[in-house]
Amino acid sequence: MKNIILLSLFLPLLLSAQKQMVQTKLGPISGIKKNGIQIFKGIPFAQAPIGQLRWKAPQPMKPWKDIKDCTLFGPSPYQPLPVPFMCWSEEYLIPKAPISEDCLYLNVWAPKKTKQKKAVLVYIYGGGFRTGGAGCAIYDGESVAKKDVVFVSINYRVGVFGFLAHPALTKEAPYKSSGNYALLDMVAALQWVHDNIEIFGGDPSRVTIAGQSAGAFAVNFLCASPLTKGLIHGAIAESGGSILASTLRPHLLLKEAEAQGVAFAESLNCSNIEALRNKSSEEILKANSGLSAPIEDGYFLPNSMMDIYMRNAQNDIPTIIGWNEDDKMIGKPLPANQYIESIRKQFGAKANAVLALYPGNTDETAAKSQGELSRDQTFGIQGFTWANLQSEKGKAPVYVYSFDRKLPASTPATDFGAFHTGEVVYAYDNLSTVNRPWLKEDHELALSMSTYWTNFAKTGNPNKAGLVAWPSYSITDKKIIHFDKKIMVDKLATEQKLILLTSLN
Repeated sequence: MKNIILLSLFLPLLLSAQKQMVQTKLGPISGIKKNGIQIFKGIPFAQAPIGQLRWKAPQPMKPWKDIKDCTLFGPSPYQPLPVPFMCWSEEYLIPKAPISEDCLYLNVWAPKKTKQKKAVLVYIYGGGFRTGGAGCAIYDGESVAKKDVVFVSINYRVGVFGFLAHPALTKEAPYKSSGNYALLDMVAALQWVHDNIEIFGGDPSRVTIAGQSAGAFAVNFLCASPLTKGLIHGAIAESGGSILASTLRPHLLLKEAEAQGVAFAESLNCSNIEALRNKSSEEILKANSGLSAPIEDGYFLPNSMMDIYMRNAQNDIPTIIGWNEDDKMIGKPLPANQYIESIRKQFGAKANAVLALYPGNTDETAAKSQGELSRDQTFGIQGFTWANLQSEKGKAPVYVYSFDRKLPASTPATDFGAFHTGEVVYAYDNLSTVNRPWLKEDHELALSMSTYWTNFAKTGNPNKAGLVAWPSYSITDKKIIHFDKKIMVDKLATEQKLILLTSLN
C-alpha cells in the first residue's frame, strides 16, 4: 500500500520529465522531455576557449562516444558576480554559479518531432557585451516551443575575453585579424544549428536570430557579416542596432583596437600573448580594461556597417526592429540649468534645435527630456536608421514596433515603466518567470506578441488571423505597431526627433 501511495505521488513527476536521448553529428546527448517539449541544456558547440584557446576563434568540438548529460545549463561566460540593480531583478540576471571562461554551450527546446520540419528561433542575450548568459530565467524556451518553433539560446564570450585585439593575435590567426571573438562564437553556434537542428525536428533553412540590447546590436552585426550567409533567414532586434556610431558598434578599426590591446597587456606587465594567456580569469577581469565591444576587423566585418547597408551587401532577410518607450539608460538626471549647459556643449550651434524638441525649462521637464534623449540616442536612431536603410535598399520586408506597456509594479520603487528588457517576457510568453502583479491585459499582450514573433519565425511575416494587422515599414508612411494594453498601428511619434538626431550623428 505504501509503495502504491509513493508511486501515485511521484508518477506525475516521472511522466512530466522523462529522459530523452538524441545523436548529434558529434556524439550522443541526453536531455529531458517535459510537458511534451524536448529540452537539452548545456550542449557544447565549440571547444572550451581556455588556455591556448583564450582569444582564438572558437574551435570545433571533437567527437565523443559516451552520452553527454545535457540537462543543466552550461557555465555563464566569465564576468562579475550578478547583483540586482535598478529595474533588473534576479530573474533578469545570470545564475550566481557556475561562471567560467569555459562557456561555449547552447540550449534547445523542441516541440514534438513531425515529418514537417519546424522553424528555428536562436536567441542572443544582452548585457552590453560585458555581462549576460543564456541561463537567465526570462530566456526559457518552453513557451516558444509550445507554439511549434524550435527555440535555441546560445552563450558567447563577454568583456575583454570576447573582444581583445592585439597585433600578436592578428599574426597568429589564419584569417589575419583579431577581436570579435564573441561574434565568432555566435557564428559557430549558428553553424552548429545549421548542422544539427534537423535532429531535433528543426529546419536549417528557416533560422531566425533574435536578440535584445547588446543581443540586438549583435543581430545587426550578424546580418551584415559575410560569415553568416546561408545560416540566417530572419532577424529580430529588440532595443538595439549598429548602423551608427555608439559604444556598442564598431567605431574602431583593427589597428586602433590592436593598440588598445597592447596597452591592456602592458597594464598587466605582460610583454607577450603567452604571458596574458597565463593570467588567471580573475586577474584579467580585475584589470577592468581592454576592448569590450565589436570592431571593424576586416574579417567578420569587412567594412563599416553603414557602407555594407548602403551597398545592400548585408543578408537581405525579413527583419523586426523595435525599442521600448522607456529605454532610458541614465542615472540621476541633471537639474535644468546643467542639462541645458550639457546640450549646448554637446551640440554647439544645433543646441537650440535639440532643446526645441527636448526642452529643459524646469527640472521636471529636463529630467523627462534626458530620459527621452537617452532612449533616442542609444536605441531610437539605431532602429530608425536600420529600418529606413532596409526599407530603401533591401528587398525583404521590415516590421517596426514600439513597446509602450508600462510593466505593473509591486511598489512605487519598482515602477520603471516600459523599461529596457521589459518586453522580453512578453515576446517569448514568459511572464511566469518574473515576479510582478501581472494583469489579464499583460497575459493577453504576451500571447499576442509571442504569436507575432513565432509566426515571423515560421513565415517571415508576423501576421496571423486574429491579430491586429502589422504593416511592413516603408520610408514613405513609417507605420509601426504599438504594443500596449491595446495593440494599435500608428506613425512613429518620435519621427521628427529621430530625424534631427540622425542628422547630428
